[in-house]
Amino acid sequence: MSRAERLAAGPPERTGAPAAGAAAVTAAAAVAGPEGRPAPGVPRAPRLVWSLGLLRSELVTVFRRGRTLALFAVLAGVPLLVGIAVRIETHGGGSAGGGRGDGPAFIEQVSNNGLFLTFASLAATLPFFLPMAVGVVAGDAVAGEAGGGTLRYLLVAPAGRTRLLAVKYLSVLAFCVAATVVVAVSALVVGFALFPVGDVTTLSGTTLSLSDGMLRALLIALLVAASLVGMGALGLFVSTLTDSGIGAMATTVGLLITVQIVDTIPQLHAVQPYLFPHYWLSFADVLRDPMQWDGVVRNLGLQALYAAVFGSAAWARFSTRDVTA
Repeated sequence: MSRAERLAAGPPERTGAPAAGAAAVTAAAAVAGPEGRPAPGVPRAPRLVWSLGLLRSELVTVFRRGRTLALFAVLAGVPLLVGIAVRIETHGGGSAGGGRGDGPAFIEQVSNNGLFLTFASLAATLPFFLPMAVGVVAGDAVAGEAGGGTLRYLLVAPAGRTRLLAVKYLSVLAFCVAATVVVAVSALVVGFALFPVGDVTTLSGTTLSLSDGMLRALLIALLVAASLVGMGALGLFVSTLTDSGIGAMATTVGLLITVQIVDTIPQLHAVQPYLFPHYWLSFADVLRDPMQWDGVVRNLGLQALYAAVFGSAAWARFSTRDVTA
């Protein structure tokens, strides 16, 4: 029995009666009402149980996929490659980036303090690797279910289309956090293993203790995860437009690349502040003393705007969609 059918059937009877699953599906459909919407008489507690069960099942499904594990492996490998490259380049007394400022932000400070590998790795993965991974997961959220023929079975459960879409988006947000944590933890381990670690020199020239530097690293990781919220909403909207998971993933990643290119063209400076990746690297201001919040606030506000616009568009499309698969 598939995941969708198990959700629709609900918990199996202790007696193990052969018709129990089918009876549960029929009962769930009756409770759900038309198009999977909960009937007015259904108590709030069972609705919450169904929603939490659906969320738990969705999270397990997303994080157990081989594709997700492969994405995590790639993301974890980026700090390792950066750390090894810096270690080799500085082994003979040279400086990372050749002393010319080449490479990702913070790369020159890595050889003096391994904690900076966390900042450098997040700066290196945020423009493409992290949003690409989010685009793959978000693009497949609805379109993958439709292409696999399981979407209509999920709608049998008394969660409704709105709750199902909300669960899908929550799973995408969970992946955003998990992917960022994978990069940060990998960079932290590699940085502590390959380089000396001590007090952190801020971009303002002041010095922070290692514990304060770790707290700022945690804050930066949270800000990076929050920077992917708009990308996740965009991918989810694209996923509601098609039944092809591969097509939705390719479209989402293609849009990411296009927006990134537009954000680098000087002649288009008038529209660049409204593009979701424009303020992504504003997290660097957290490493100033005192911290500067202007860019960070703009970034968070822009991500919230994209989440609201494309989340609403995804709901409008999904709530009126004719589900045949």
